[in-house]
Amino acid sequence: MRILSTALSMALVTSILLLVGCTPKVTAPVVKQETTQSTPPPTDQGEASPCAKFSDAQNPEGVKTAHVLYRDFMKQNQIDEAIVYWEKAYRNAPAADGYRDYHFLDGVKIQEHLMKSETNATKLKALQNRVFELYEEAAECYPAKQSLYKGLKAFKLYYTYPDAATQEEKYELFKEVIDKDGEKTADFIVNPFTALLLENIVANKISKEEGKKYAQKIFEIVAYGTKNCKNTKECDRWALVSGYAPARLEELEGIENFYACEYYKDKYTKEYEANPTDCETISLVYSRLKWGKCPDTDALLQKLKPEIDRCFPPEVVTTTTSGPSCNSLLREANYSEAIDCYEGRAQNSSDPQKSAEYYLTIAKIYYAHLKKYSSSRKYARKALELKPGWGKAHVLIGKLYASSGPLCGPGRGFDSQVVTWVAIDEWNKAKRDSETAAEATKLIGKYYQYMPSKEDIFQRSMKVGDSFTVKCWINQSTKVRTP
Repeated sequence: MRILSTALSMALVTSILLLVGCTPKVTAPVVKQETTQSTPPPTDQGEASPCAKFSDAQNPEGVKTAHVLYRDFMKQNQIDEAIVYWEKAYRNAPAADGYRDYHFLDGVKIQEHLMKSETNATKLKALQNRVFELYEEAAECYPAKQSLYKGLKAFKLYYTYPDAATQEEKYELFKEVIDKDGEKTADFIVNPFTALLLENIVANKISKEEGKKYAQKIFEIVAYGTKNCKNTKECDRWALVSGYAPARLEELEGIENFYACEYYKDKYTKEYEANPTDCETISLVYSRLKWGKCPDTDALLQKLKPEIDRCFPPEVVTTTTSGPSCNSLLREANYSEAIDCYEGRAQNSSDPQKSAEYYLTIAKIYYAHLKKYSSSRKYARKALELKPGWGKAHVLIGKLYASSGPLCGPGRGFDSQVVTWVAIDEWNKAKRDSETAAEATKLIGKYYQYMPSKEDIFQRSMKVGDSFTVKCWINQSTKVRTP
């Protein structure tokens, strides 16, 4: 059994690593900047920057003029024309009027603009380094916004300059921002930090306790940001985050003792209340609570106990089925032992139909309980090898694909929506099986509307009927379609 548990653990790690490899996509940081005034703003904006300001320059009016000119060029996206004026304004008054950080953040834009036409590797590296220096200078001149600049630097390192720092360095930068800002952490921090957190947990680079701590912080940040967003644009950004981060953190349910009892009760009680007589729901909720180490005295577990016995009577152990009851192992959340048990039954059975059922049960364990989609598909396909065209296996694979939007993209938009194509492919196969035709038709109807739009396809120079490969962990060929 120890050998199996080790093998299972390795399979879980491999599966999660495949998923964390999908880079999270998120809207770029939004940095608010007000219009520069000739007089200092009200005192409620805090103390003026300690760095050199317009009033400190030898020629204040000339520096202000350079500032206005370069800002006008920037607004018209005439960056080449802006550079000489920006250099004068930044060199003589890096803190501008002492309340606004234009010269640093605009400086970043200018360096990145220059990179586009630079071919010399040494000069490119210098421009890249200048970007990070500007963020560091901004933090010195505007210490109250230090975590913002640190977050912007981490964001750039993660998405734009991934080779400029190690994953550990990026993780620590993001973590410092979250430690400082707490639940008020900016939306653009959450998705990349979530991906890095999962990567570190799976690779055992941080302790389980640290993983638990920051997973909880992410939940709190998303809840706060979603609740307190102030306008449509801001709320849309938080919707993008809430469609990604919580789904990624759900993968950690496959790690034993990661989430406590209350996590599972808060999440799965709602599912039970929505379907209190459905045996599959009863089994899922009961097993989830047991996996979360809820005590047997828990009121919900006690309520579910007679229902689980009704739905899944204890398996009768005979001479041909010696050993533990697979069903009992599963319902008590002993997942590795249950997988071992069902696999043994599948391999030793002389009935291909029975073996297919055992393999599909293993696939469901990986999907519903361990959140390991690639392993789930592997066993669903093993079931199909023994029972070709089996609708239940195709329905499950379709659900795996449909659930992968946040894993393979930002949670919505083209990169997430393409998973519906391969999901519907599987459900169309399931429609050929009379046992699952109705369910498959219902699922197709539900997800059909979420396929990429005609506009999305047109923008990518694609057309209906083209071949397309859905990548990420799926890596499946399909055909382009629109609702």
